[in-house]
Amino acid sequence: MSDIRSLPGFREFYPEDRAVLGHVMGVWRQACRRYGFREWESPVLEPLELFTEKSGEEIVRQLFNFEDKGGRKVSLRPEMTPSLARMVGAKANGMPKPIRWFAMGENYRYEKPQKGRLRAFYQLNADLLGEAGPAADAEIIALCSDCLIGFGLTQADFRIRISDRTLWFRYLASLGVPELQAAAVLSVVDKLERGSSKDLLEAMTVALAGTSVDPSRALELCRAFANTRSLAELESLSANDEAMKARLAEWKQLLATLHSMGFSECIAIDLTIVRGLAYYTGFVFEAFEIGGEARALAGGGRYDALVKKLGGPDLPAVGFGMGDVTLRDLLELKKLIPVYADGPEFYVMILGEDARPAALEDLANLRRSGFRVEYNLKDGKIPKLIQAAEVAGAKYALIYGGSEVANGVAKVRSMMDRSEAEVPRTDLVPALRAVLAEGMRAVQP
Repeated sequence: MSDIRSLPGFREFYPEDRAVLGHVMGVWRQACRRYGFREWESPVLEPLELFTEKSGEEIVRQLFNFEDKGGRKVSLRPEMTPSLARMVGAKANGMPKPIRWFAMGENYRYEKPQKGRLRAFYQLNADLLGEAGPAADAEIIALCSDCLIGFGLTQADFRIRISDRTLWFRYLASLGVPELQAAAVLSVVDKLERGSSKDLLEAMTVALAGTSVDPSRALELCRAFANTRSLAELESLSANDEAMKARLAEWKQLLATLHSMGFSECIAIDLTIVRGLAYYTGFVFEAFEIGGEARALAGGGRYDALVKKLGGPDLPAVGFGMGDVTLRDLLELKKLIPVYADGPEFYVMILGEDARPAALEDLANLRRSGFRVEYNLKDGKIPKLIQAAEVAGAKYALIYGGSEVANGVAKVRSMMDRSEAEVPRTDLVPALRAVLAEGMRAVQP
């Protein structure tokens, strides 16, 4: 047989890896449910136009897309927001508002695999639809923060950098940039932190082609605006612009809400964040690790026009996505991934065929009661069975021999210190629950 390996950028999850992913998804799910969000799911394979309608034809080069046997142009989903917009749009008129939904699914993007970025990844999406005010944005940012805190990170470990495309559009309008060119200018702003001065000026010149705005001056002013880090500075820049002053009132509400919730320490104003996707319409944000590699951990914002664009009603919306790849890297670095024992809690050792019916009856009852139980499928001696229990990772063994069965008991043995005690078979379930909670002292005289 040839050496067939998994495809580049795709992961295989052995049980110990899948346990870590289960932990990540468990923390995500608990946080979302605490905020009243309901879980949903979409097809992994979607019509290609669902993604090109949202992001434009240029998205195709990042997709796993093909023509299926029915001649349909389809794609593996690269994200879940378009599916969300379609599904909510189909039933929005009959849904109570606001709509709080979250999903956790695997997504696929055809891009070069590198550290922190793979072709297949799991992502949490949490979205709040039907509420246009800053309170909804604050709720989503708070949930993003609590998702990270749920892993044991503190507010000193990450920052959620908040920006505002609405404020940017109003600022660019004050510079004389036509509305049609504003999105192209924001694409240049998105590269301010990593682009060379020469490349940025060339890109700005292209973005402002056909306007009377000087590209060099525009780049200088955009850089200065992007470096603004406080409301006071923004207010001084907005003193003569009523539209910007009105928007800053919404900024104050957003920040005050997050302060009241206790998240002031982990949020910061950062207008260099504009999010590259054109469908964002208002507040946008990204979560970054502080120190180390400054990993990007999550990102999101408001997308008020998307549901309507995909055929639904005019419905305001805000949400975020958090992937598992960079998050796991950070949790491993911080030693915040718990050691998961996927093995059994109890390993039943059956000594002889005479003891097997009683042992099988008890272990079936234990499994129905929620215990994780394994047993020796064929006869073996005590040393071999102890070895099997250790390999399985069992915390305790239950020993069934002829004398135990005759006396109506099972022998409980700790695999850690080899201490033992006998438990009546009639009291087995409550006794073993006590053992898991308190240790062997719960059954020892």
